Amino acid sequence: QWQVVESGGGLVQPGGSLRLSCVLSGFSLDFFAIGWFRQAPGKEREGVSCISRNGRILNYVDSVKGRFTISRDNDKNTVYLQMNNLKSEDTAAYLCAAGAKYQVGCSMTEEEGYAYWGRGTQVTVSP
Repeated sequence: QWQVVESGGGLVQPGGSLRLSCVLSGFSLDFFAIGWFRQAPGKEREGVSCISRNGRILNYVDSVKGRFTISRDNDKNTVYLQMNNLKSEDTAAYLCAAGAKYQVGCSMTEEEGYAYWGRGTQVTVSP
């Protein structure tokens, strides 16, 4: 049975850092592009970052460029999102999604391209 499980969220002060993990079980990460999305209360879900199957294509939403880094370790079936210099506007539930649709590249806007979703991990940035 497949599972996508996020972890690493928590409460952090502005300027702090967190590293989120996304672990796939029941299927191999080798065949999937991965997207990180976030949803804050009262706001639409937005794509934050994504990474292609081979790890060579990385995309970020403008608001996190230079602060967030996505990476993958296929041996561990895990994708990471390193978040530095966190701001209050980064407060949201962060969800990881796996998509086999993307042979090359990845997408932060085509949510329908991601078939497998986790339940999310909460990130709260507050003094």
